[in-house]
Amino acid sequence: MLLNIEGLPASTPTMAELAEWLNRGQQKTFQAFEGGASLNDLLKFRSTSVDILLRYLWQRAGVENLPVDLIAVGGFGRQELYPASDIDLLILIASSTSLDTPAHTYTPEELQKAIEIFVQNSWDLGLKVGHSVRTLKECQDLAKDDITIATNLAECRLIVGSETRFNQLQQCVQDESLWTHGAFLEAKITEQRIRHAKNNNTEYNLEPNVKAAPGGLRDIHTLIWICGKIYKCRSIQDLLTLHLIDQTEYDALYQSQSLIGRVRFALHMITQRDENRLLFDYQKSIAAALGFSGDHPNETVERLMKSYYRAALNIAEINHVLLQQIQEELQPPNIVLAPIQINPRFQIRDGLIEVTSPDVFNVTPSAILEIFVLAANNENIIGVRASTIRLLSRNQHLINDEFRENPNNAQYFIQLLRSPHRLFTQLKRMKRYGILGRYIPAFGEVIGQMQYDLFHVYTVDAHTLLVIQKMRLFRWPEALKDFPVVAQVARQLPKIEILYIAGIFHDIAKGRGGDHSQLGAHDVREFCRRHQLTAWDSHLASWLVEHHLLMSITAQKKDLSDPEVIQNFAAKVGDEIHLNYLYAMTVADICATNGKLWNHWRASLLSQLYLQTRAALERGLANPIGLQERIAETQDNALELLKFARLNQIDISDLWSSFGDEYFQRSQPAEIAWHTQAILNHQSLEPLVMIGTPAGATHQENTQIFVYTADKPNLFAVTVAELDRMQLSVLDARIITSNSGFSLDTYVVASNDGRPLDRSPEHFNYLCAQLKQALANESEFPEILSKRMPRELKSFTVPTDVLISNDLKHHRTIIEVRALDRPGLLAQLGRIFYRFNLSVQHAKITTLGEQAEDIFFVTDMHGAPLSDPAVCEDIAQAVKDEFISAA
Repeated sequence: MLLNIEGLPASTPTMAELAEWLNRGQQKTFQAFEGGASLNDLLKFRSTSVDILLRYLWQRAGVENLPVDLIAVGGFGRQELYPASDIDLLILIASSTSLDTPAHTYTPEELQKAIEIFVQNSWDLGLKVGHSVRTLKECQDLAKDDITIATNLAECRLIVGSETRFNQLQQCVQDESLWTHGAFLEAKITEQRIRHAKNNNTEYNLEPNVKAAPGGLRDIHTLIWICGKIYKCRSIQDLLTLHLIDQTEYDALYQSQSLIGRVRFALHMITQRDENRLLFDYQKSIAAALGFSGDHPNETVERLMKSYYRAALNIAEINHVLLQQIQEELQPPNIVLAPIQINPRFQIRDGLIEVTSPDVFNVTPSAILEIFVLAANNENIIGVRASTIRLLSRNQHLINDEFRENPNNAQYFIQLLRSPHRLFTQLKRMKRYGILGRYIPAFGEVIGQMQYDLFHVYTVDAHTLLVIQKMRLFRWPEALKDFPVVAQVARQLPKIEILYIAGIFHDIAKGRGGDHSQLGAHDVREFCRRHQLTAWDSHLASWLVEHHLLMSITAQKKDLSDPEVIQNFAAKVGDEIHLNYLYAMTVADICATNGKLWNHWRASLLSQLYLQTRAALERGLANPIGLQERIAETQDNALELLKFARLNQIDISDLWSSFGDEYFQRSQPAEIAWHTQAILNHQSLEPLVMIGTPAGATHQENTQIFVYTADKPNLFAVTVAELDRMQLSVLDARIITSNSGFSLDTYVVASNDGRPLDRSPEHFNYLCAQLKQALANESEFPEILSKRMPRELKSFTVPTDVLISNDLKHHRTIIEVRALDRPGLLAQLGRIFYRFNLSVQHAKITTLGEQAEDIFFVTDMHGAPLSDPAVCEDIAQAVKDEFISAA
């Protein structure tokens, strides 16, 4: 071992001297870690040092001459003691009939007192001792009922005491009657399944638990525990010696364990506690501690996490294959069914596909792809046999340029994309077995590739496969409920495989530098050439990859009530086929990027853009709809909805004449009918505030707040500040001032915490009353709550950028703000706009992970766009100053 353990400072050291000795040893391990010492050396050094100290404390407490043993269990038992790990101890008391019981007598009180002194001294030194005091019989009884206790005892190691009693404990733990091999295996697999579920069943969490998550250290421990019970293994070296894994698997497991173990060691070292979550707070420090570098801090973190994810994937795959192999070996012979042959190369046994001969892939390399095609076309195949998975991994080197250019292999891959069953599952298996990254080398480059932000919650490879999964879901019957428009569209696509190909390649160039959309479009064109797709199909796939962000950007950042926006988007799309593919692509991409990103509001924006663009294409790009024609159509539809409202037609006409064209251009007929009826029935001088969803609106899930009141300079600022105080998040703001000086403001809102908004009448009445009260006292701004910045946001730096430009066609100024998202952001902006006498006409509110990208359409107090560059500079600086001080 590279580290030498110093002796205790004196024959009878004081507690202060012991503490100093322990601290020196800790600092020595930290220095050795930074110097690159091996993980095994570090952990054994700490374990051995603690052994020495515990033996001395045991002797000092007077326990040494009593019939009791000190035994290390758990991680300490296997000599894996991380800097802040618990020191798990079993204090084993001899029974009265034990042959090792000393001749002299002692009282239970004396024994208890001595143990208490030992434990107290350990705690006083800062040792995180967790201990249990039991007899051999108690150990046996508890282990029989509790798999965790049985597992802990399986890793026991004698520190001080009787070898005879310790051997009895080991025999007891290994007794087949305590836990049979099969029962132990199933209990540990169930335990692992539950643990994985608590960690989202993925190796790719943004803030992974390096110990407990899939692919974490506990997955290795699980293998050792199970193989220890069945094959008497105690290390991954034993797995290799007993041929349970091969040399390649051993090397991958050893290197992956070393990397993730070093991450855990650094976590403990930096946090000074038993912290196993690789939180954003620590990722930059951990990357530096492990020697990762990059041109900027984010790149350093991304390299660390890419290495971590690849290591976790290795561990998870070896864990899966070995556990499946053990299950197959333990299966009772009498229930093993005869295999069903599919063709000369493959057969099915117990629902698992396997090769008919170990040399299948060597003789017929194309079978490497054929196996997945067979599994995707036979719904009775539930998986791949462990021995065949190993053969696939060992033969992946056969996938070279010659293999990729082989038309037969290209045909197999296209068949896979057209297959009816479990395409996502097959692609995921191909990735895990190393096949997909070899067949599409560019995909292999992005395995484990992450982006250091809160927007992209998956690595590129995981996100890509989730995109395919979402695309598949669109064709399921239940998708008609969750995705009513896009599900219909996806079912009409003439060649679904083109959509899947675009999905595979849309982010494949991330991390290379340059425009990933253009680079990916080049990659997909080369893929289409190799797979002999037609010129039209190749063009469509590359167009989708190059423009896969077009629809989401347009929906979230453009004013969809502007006919020119729709016309320009329709011109870029060109025809309904491109529109349909792009719509399905966009929805799948958003859904697979972040579970919190897809909501009813984004769904409504995309469907609105899709339907309006489809209508424009059906009319013909040479025949755009006129503004007055659109307004007249909207008013006719609104009147139809109002025909049973018992309103005077003249009153409706008079009211509408005061609204102005912009109101009808940007409102739905259902909204207009809702507003009109409420305004004409409103007999009070106080502001009219309504909350709900107008009957007949396109998307009933979105909650709107409508405010009708005399226009005031600070109306927007007061309203958004009050909404923030009420814990409501503004998704969209539509601010319109009528010809008569009244403001017709619509806010689409959601709950601030991401939970569904309480839509009960009582809650809606409360919100309306609070907002009315705030508007009645508009000279006093609602207090912007001093809420703490969420922990995960503190780890990110987003420069505040303000871009101000004039939209002369619509006589307004556009203010674009990009900043770190934070509580009260919109309220802060509202106050700045009020300070500069700006009138907000419209707002597009977008939050992408930790980043807010908000667009405001404003005028000055006279209704004109801003014309003084100095004022624009002052506004931009005020926004930057506000957010710098808030940070």
